[in-house]
Amino acid sequence: MSVELFQELAHVSTARKTVLYQVPRKIKELYSRKLVTAGEAVKAIKSGDNLVLPLGCGEPGTLVAAMAQRHHELKEVKVHQMLPLTQADYISPEMAGSFRHVSWFTSGPNRRAVNEGWADFVPGHFHEYPRLFQEYVPVDVFMGTVSPMDERGFLSFGLSVDYTTTAAAEAGIVILEVNPNMPRTRGESLIHITDVDYVIESNAPITQIPIPPLSEEDNIIGGYIAEKIDDGSTIQLGIGGMPNAVAKALVNKKDLGIHTEMITDGMVDLIESGAVTGRKKTIHPGKIIGSFAAGTQRLYSFLNDNPMVEMYPVSYVNDPYVIGKNYKMISINATLEVDLLGQCASETIGPRQYSATGGQADFAQGCLRSPGGKGFIALHSTAKKGTISKIVPFLQQGAVVSCSKNDVDHIVTEFGVAKLRGKTARERALELISVAHPDFRADLRAAARKMNLL
Repeated sequence: MSVELFQELAHVSTARKTVLYQVPRKIKELYSRKLVTAGEAVKAIKSGDNLVLPLGCGEPGTLVAAMAQRHHELKEVKVHQMLPLTQADYISPEMAGSFRHVSWFTSGPNRRAVNEGWADFVPGHFHEYPRLFQEYVPVDVFMGTVSPMDERGFLSFGLSVDYTTTAAAEAGIVILEVNPNMPRTRGESLIHITDVDYVIESNAPITQIPIPPLSEEDNIIGGYIAEKIDDGSTIQLGIGGMPNAVAKALVNKKDLGIHTEMITDGMVDLIESGAVTGRKKTIHPGKIIGSFAAGTQRLYSFLNDNPMVEMYPVSYVNDPYVIGKNYKMISINATLEVDLLGQCASETIGPRQYSATGGQADFAQGCLRSPGGKGFIALHSTAKKGTISKIVPFLQQGAVVSCSKNDVDHIVTEFGVAKLRGKTARERALELISVAHPDFRADLRAAARKMNLL
């Protein structure tokens, strides 16, 4: 930075921290000096680097493609990312010697790589991820997507704040893909151009997630949960059909609030129905609090520069103690399998990694700290066209417990609601058998007797 430009800028820290005030006269000049092509930008990546990409919709597709083109030049670059939504070229066995993908949440694009052993997986609670990038995983390079710069020199990470802002702040080199299709969000979503090393420009569409169709079971489960939610509650909804069914069933409630890791299309429906006002929230009253978002263009348009919505790092949003400050906090998530004590396997099918813990345990613990709070974990009672019970005596061999029995409040299927909190092991088994599919209840009772639960 020239002496002249430095004198134009006020309160600039040598560390990567938000600039408190800027005289904007030469901001555009600074931006222009940092504007390069994608190919030029990714030359900053060196063999052996730890490189971090944002979650989901924040992935900078143009930069990632340019990075993959350097696979003949690079070796052992670790690329860290949670929940990729697109199939990047570098996640392939052919490039595994150049790029070692490190998954923080497994999804379609990286599930095979993790389970076949040519990519790695990091277990953890979502709220801890920013701290891991501060204290345990050095960040050599960060690449992400942002909305266009404003007149003061700030760019917004938009749909992906989560661990993104922390990783960018910790990075030795920051490379940003500026995209007008990225919504500009409020809260703590900003980075200043003085904290950026290279920018490229792109007009690529932001990845969209179609709204999944709701099954009959989803709607029944949604209705059961909605009956348990009082007016004035603050809600968190997870991803998938069942949480969307709950949102649909809540449209006649009053003065709901939202404090959630993920903002979804179902929440927009709920907000536009008038059920969400945030008036009764005990922290951030009147505001919708989230950490990332993924869905359709309708959701992205709703979020763009919306003063109702504030996005914060997941270290804050998902902190169980922060969650517990909300009065009547309600957590609604899904699982794959639950045993007769209430242990939930929400991320593996046997030993096969399917997703990750994400924020499920964060919110399960947080809502139990909340005055009047309730936690719900939902699942269909059977799988494989009714041939397998998803309520089982023991989890499958190799399955991971994502949500401890100590943190589970309610388990919900299309056959009812099992209240587990405060119950004995025997009472839990009876509650869970009562919401299992009728075809499997006798076998579950027999297994429970062998386990001395009945």
